[in-house]
Order: sequence, then structure tokens, then C-alpha cells
Amino acid sequence: MQEEKMKGFVKRVLENMPSAWLSLTTHRLDIYDEKQAKTQFLDHFDSLYKGDNADASALYELPTAYDYIRLGHPLSCVLEWLIAGSLNINSQNVISFDSQTIPVMAILRKNKLENKNTQINYIGQIPAMFDAQTLKTVYGYQFELNNISSVSDISSFNGSTVFISQQDEINSFDLDSNVDFFFNYNANLGGVLLVNGAQNDSYISEIQHVRRRETIAMTPSNCLSALRSIVDGSKVEVENSDIVANKASLIQSIKTITEAKTKAVVASSGLSMQYAIVMGLIHDAQENHPGKAIKIIVPPNCYGGTNDQARRVAACIENVDVMDLPVDGGNDMVKSIGVVLDKIAKENAVPYIIAEIPTNPRVEVPNLQKLKEVLSANRTTSTGETAVDPVFILDQTFCPNVLFLGDNELLSTVRTISYVSGSKFPSGGLCTAGYCAANSKAAGLMEKIELHLTLCDNEATAKQYEFLAKQIPSMNQRIHDAYINTRDFVTFITETLPGAKINFVSEELASQGFTPSVFSLDLPTKGNTHEEREMYKRDLNLKLINLMITEIPHESKYCVSYGQLSGCYWTIPATSTQGTTKEGDKDYIARVALSANMDLDLHKAVFLKFVEGL
Repeated sequence: MQEEKMKGFVKRVLENMPSAWLSLTTHRLDIYDEKQAKTQFLDHFDSLYKGDNADASALYELPTAYDYIRLGHPLSCVLEWLIAGSLNINSQNVISFDSQTIPVMAILRKNKLENKNTQINYIGQIPAMFDAQTLKTVYGYQFELNNISSVSDISSFNGSTVFISQQDEINSFDLDSNVDFFFNYNANLGGVLLVNGAQNDSYISEIQHVRRRETIAMTPSNCLSALRSIVDGSKVEVENSDIVANKASLIQSIKTITEAKTKAVVASSGLSMQYAIVMGLIHDAQENHPGKAIKIIVPPNCYGGTNDQARRVAACIENVDVMDLPVDGGNDMVKSIGVVLDKIAKENAVPYIIAEIPTNPRVEVPNLQKLKEVLSANRTTSTGETAVDPVFILDQTFCPNVLFLGDNELLSTVRTISYVSGSKFPSGGLCTAGYCAANSKAAGLMEKIELHLTLCDNEATAKQYEFLAKQIPSMNQRIHDAYINTRDFVTFITETLPGAKINFVSEELASQGFTPSVFSLDLPTKGNTHEEREMYKRDLNLKLINLMITEIPHESKYCVSYGQLSGCYWTIPATSTQGTTKEGDKDYIARVALSANMDLDLHKAVFLKFVEGL
């Protein structure tokens, strides 16, 4: 009875839900509490259910579920809530994934760190991309793999027991006390992981964090298909999308934009792409430099996902360590790279550098000629042998139009891989998919990167390919037009509030092609102590953002975004993109991102109002 009531309610919700539940990739931070991610949304949603209120206005007022849609979103929460309710378990125990393999890998990861056994059982076949040998040799995961006839064949086990099942009805679970984790997957949708029993509750946050860092939640469109199938009792219907044509078109567009000779690969998100890059390079090092230490070099204040993921990889794999690379805020990227590479060479280790150009959030660009020289320098080990040359992994999200990968470009003598978050300029905020390509010198690494992208089932979905194929041909023009607005706004702020410190590219860098549409704003402050000045500035940041989003709600948004098709986006990196960064490395400044399509004069007028109120 309760299940049917829930289905009826959800059916009305799907009819009345805000369009943004399907279309947004980032959400409002002014109604988001990270400590209550998912739970706050579902607490309010459950209240609506108990009050039988599925009105559009009530659904619109629900708090933000997650700041990034790849972590989870309203429809993934509703799907998990509905499945959990039908089984009379807590909704936190149900976690949806786009990937068919990473949910199981999340369990294997925790058990590896705790030195705990894992038994994986399946009927018929496991997902085709589940490469047991690579999971054991590269990732270091240990497990038993058992093909069984039915769940009743599973006996008690000293460790974790996993049951994998391919299901047309993704909500169909035959619960058994001998199974700790049930994973249902559908080839067209992704999968749903169910954490069974209170004894496994400690896994929930760990599994959620894997979804946060190494993959994405089931996409909004696929969640909608799953929900409609459940409430109607019908077969899953997936929107038709010509993935072959869209993929071919997109790959050609990326080749044209980057001038890379290598074929690009496309992942479900920027972090999914980064994970495939890092794991592919580790695999390559294990084969070509066996026994040598592997060093992942990462700026400590860069985007929190990049920083956190690198450390999570190092925690799991022997001989892999993370080294800090101070790059901005008074530090010089080139000098820092030189110091770090010299040290790694003496240790006869394998260096992989992850860096953003321009940097985030300070929007700084190093001297590229000196960068080439420091990366290309011949180094020797402490015993006089030739050191392993570095791979430069370039996060090009802020300026995906800049040419780094062509055979005649500046970094052509350095093994370089470039990747871009697709939720930004490539798709204009319509999907999360990201892509990567390599220059000719790094071409041999792409096979391993694609292998790990496939193993993790993190390739872009058909719908994501469709979005990117449609949007990326206009990307460079949108970048150009958004930069013009940004330069105009920066000039206005400089003249209106000369006491503010603005981090943005110089006119000289812009003439070289570095035309980002984001800048950071360090507002003037006052106080007798550092603490007083810092708190005053932080309060002023929020005052400015709240004024903008209140006065211009149709365009100005408080959210983590960049490169959208329209509007202006405000955030404070220390409380959003740098969420897991060490406190001392965070930037409590405002980051502003403009689009080509916005009312710039209105934004200037509201900013002037802010200045007059100081």
C-alpha cells in the first residue's frame, strides 16, 4: 500500500517538477548546506509527500540537494528515496551511479584500506568492462569472483559479500541477510547500489565520496527514465540519440579546436576524465618503470576535486605519493616545477604534474617559454642515470581555446595531456561530460587512459555526446564574446572600486589567446588585526553576492559555474570548489564568471549600488 502511494506521489512530482531538475549542472549555493547534502532535500521532500503536496511551486522551493549535479541531484535523490521506501530502508542506503563498475570498486577500495576480504557474486554475467585482472594488478584490489545460480547459493563469508545483478527493473532487489551489498545495473541507465544492514553503514559515506570524486551519479535524464518505468510499471525508455554520429562529430571538433593529432576520449565528467588519466599513467609507469616510485604533483590550492582525488589514489596504491606544487598567490609555477622535478629526478621516480592554466582561482598564467624549458630540461638521478621525463597534465578548463597540443606549439617537446571539464564552455552548462587529448609526444599514453576510462565505465553517455556535439562548434566564439564582457566588467570595477584587488589576465596575455571569462575579486577590507580584516572581507563577499542575486535573480546566480550560455555566476572558492582543500590553502575571495549573454549594464549598476553602500 505504501509503495503504491509513493509511486502515485512521484508520478505527480514528475509531471510538475521544475525544468531545472533536468537541465542544470550546478545548483544554488544560497539554499545549500553541504553538511546536509541529499538529506536536507529529502527531509523537505518527505514532508511534501506526507502532506500530499506535489505542486510545482512547492517543488521549486526545495533546498539544493548537491552543489554539483555529478554528485547527485533532485531526480537521483527521488529515485533513491522511492526505492528505499519500497524496501522500508533508509534512503541513504541507496546510491545511484552512472557507472556499472565503480560502485563495486568503491567497496573494494574501502576493503583494501581496511585489509578486509571481498566476495563478488553474480548470475549470468558481470558488466563487460569489469576487468578483474587490471583491478587486481593496477588498483591493488583483492576479491573472489563467483558465478552463481541464485542468491540462495551465497553463504556466510568472512568479509564483504557483493551481489551483482543485471536488471531491466533497476528497483528489483531480493534482499538476503548473507549479502552486504546489492548492485543492480541496467546497460542503458547505470546502476543502483544498496547497502544492506546496519553493520555496513560505515561504507555509505565512503561510497558517496567515490561517487563525488571518481565518477558521477546516474544522470538526470536516465533517472527520469528509471522513475517513469517504476511508477508506470513499464519498460525503461531511453531517449534516442545517435551516439555514433554525435561521437564522430565531437571527436572531429575537438581535434580541430586543439590541433591534437591524437584521438580525444570523452568522459562522464571532468573528474571522471582525470581519474582515467591518472590511473592510465600509473598503469603505464608500472609496466615501463617497474619498481620506481610514482609522484603526482598537484597545486595545494587547486580545485578541491583534483587535489582530493590525487591523494585518494596515492592512499590506495603502493609507491604512489602526492607532492605539493605552489603555483600562485606569490608563488611562481615555473620555479616550483623546477624544484620539484629536480628532487624527483634525484630519487629516480616517475613525475606526473597536474596543473591549471590559467590557475584557479587567481587566474594566473606562467611564462610559457620558461615553462617549456623547465619541463624539457635533461635531469639525472643521484647515480648519474637519465631521469624519467615528466608528463604534464594540463587542466585547460578556463581556456580550452588555447593551443597547447599541436606539433608546432610551445609544449610539443614535452609529453602533454590536456583535459577540460565539459560542464563549462564545451557544453555551456548543459552536461557534465569532459574530454582529453594528448600531443604527439604523449600519444602512446592515450591507450592506457582509454582502457581505464572503459574499465570504470566512465565514458560519456549518449545524451552527453549529443549535448557536446551540438555545443562545442560554437565554443570559441562564446569564449571570445564572454571575455569581452568580462574585460569590460573588470575595467568598470577597477575604476569604481580602486581599492579592490582583481586577479585577471593582462591585455598582453589576452593577445596570446588567454581570454578567460572569470576573475577573482579581493575586496578592500579593514580592521585592527588580520583576523578582523579577514572576517570583514568574508562578510563583504557575501554581502556583494547576496545583493547581486537578489537584484538580478534572472541572471546572477550564487553557484559553482563557468562558461554557461547565459547569466553571471558568483562563488567563494574556499566554500565551494576548494571544499576539501587544506584550510590554510583556501582562498576566501569572490570568483566571478560572466557569459556572452547577459545584461552587463544592469550588473554594473548593481555593483555601483554596492560600492555606494560601503
